[in-house]
Amino acid sequence: MARPAARAAIGPTVSHASTTRVHASCVELHGVGVLLLGPSGSGKSDLALRLIDAGALLVADDQVAIERRADRLFGSAAAALAGLLEVRGVGIVRLPCRAASELGLAVELDTAGARDRLPDPATSYPLLGLALPCLRLDPRAASAGAKIRLALSAERVA
Repeated sequence: MARPAARAAIGPTVSHASTTRVHASCVELHGVGVLLLGPSGSGKSDLALRLIDAGALLVADDQVAIERRADRLFGSAAAALAGLLEVRGVGIVRLPCRAASELGLAVELDTAGARDRLPDPATSYPLLGLALPCLRLDPRAASAGAKIRLALSAERVA
């Protein structure tokens, strides 16, 4: 089972929990929370559905509550949205879900620009004074789910 990647502190560590809410979707893949970030219509829910179809569990769709506990980040759904996923063309469906998941990867969805063939492995997404490893990809690509699984488990050599 994969463990969340180490996070570097951005500024002083806080001893109390702090929270925020982000417009995103979140799934748990191999025990690690994956935060899917992008504007409305960018494919967050669709990519979440494809990951769920391949074995991930839904954590939250549309709005993700993020909580910092010491040097760890956790994602969860608002109570009214727990277990619900919007599937365009089908409607809102209820799925098995995880109440909360420790976040280990942020994925920024980008449908417009070209991505570097070899991106900087130190790319991170700042959140509540911590930094999540960050992957930027086109969610429409057939390989999007495979790239996320690789980002969680593969050893990068370059």
